[in-house]
Amino acid sequence: MNKDLVIIEKEVTALTKKLHSLKKEIAKIIIGQEDAIDQLLITFLAGGHALLEGVPGLAKTLMIRTLSDAIDLNFKRIQFTPDLMPSDIIGTEILEEDHSTGKKFFKFNKGPLFANIILADEINRTPPKTQAALLEAMQEFEVTYSGKTYRLDRPFFILATQNPIEQSGTFMLPEAQQDRFLLYIKVGYPSEVDETTILKNTTGTHKKEIQKVISGEDIVRLQELVREIPISDELINYVSKLVRATRPETSTIPYVKEWVNWGAGPRAGQAMILTAKALALLEGRLSVTLEDIKNVSLPVLRHRIVINFRAESEGITTDEVTKTLLKSL
Repeated sequence: MNKDLVIIEKEVTALTKKLHSLKKEIAKIIIGQEDAIDQLLITFLAGGHALLEGVPGLAKTLMIRTLSDAIDLNFKRIQFTPDLMPSDIIGTEILEEDHSTGKKFFKFNKGPLFANIILADEINRTPPKTQAALLEAMQEFEVTYSGKTYRLDRPFFILATQNPIEQSGTFMLPEAQQDRFLLYIKVGYPSEVDETTILKNTTGTHKKEIQKVISGEDIVRLQELVREIPISDELINYVSKLVRATRPETSTIPYVKEWVNWGAGPRAGQAMILTAKALALLEGRLSVTLEDIKNVSLPVLRHRIVINFRAESEGITTDEVTKTLLKSL
């Protein structure tokens, strides 16, 4: 066996052990929700951002805070409200005075966006103007203010939560903003057994402590390893075929033309391949399978397919479009 491959396999084994320890730490606080937690970890490994949606009270915020507590990185929470301004997120210039010379100057005071893990809590409670303040940071990993560009520390993750759109007092995220999120994670109600455990564990006096089990350097190395994982040309062609099949203009599948207004762009294919690689690494494998592609397709395409009024009136969701496509292909 190739010597370099042996070294990489040993490194992967050591790092995946840390990932398993990370999941154990999260499980101290978060009962159940294994799929959502795995998808959050996939987001970290692939170096992207995630949007979590669920009704209030499902521990979306607690899940992200617990994850950040177990990782040795800087964490900031931003509570999105209707009166939140872009400067409250990015930062602003303040007038200061040099006491030695008496001269006054403007100094950029960095906002909470300058951290490694950002919790954008209830992102759909603030107007699109403020939501858009995150766009440059999410895509370019930098912030521009008054003509100056400030680099953000890496690794950098924005983990946003939102309540379902149909609830009052919310602002729908623009499609361009949604597309910047690598995964759109649905957080559902717990099972009966999990809910009973939650009630038992959270209504007493005992509080479990979270230990930091993985470093920022480990996360960066894992992100590098994800990109090194090979994927066959056949699977890349499958991803391309799947993404192109979501577009009414090019799709040969009749129900796509009937149900879909806009299909997914090339960024969806990139996200699908990267997250499939991340899933393989999370499970300790150094190759991508077709099942990996299928397992990440829902959270990848969920926010990148725009269905039409006919589909909505018939109760068709983007997940159902994707599931039907997977069966057709």
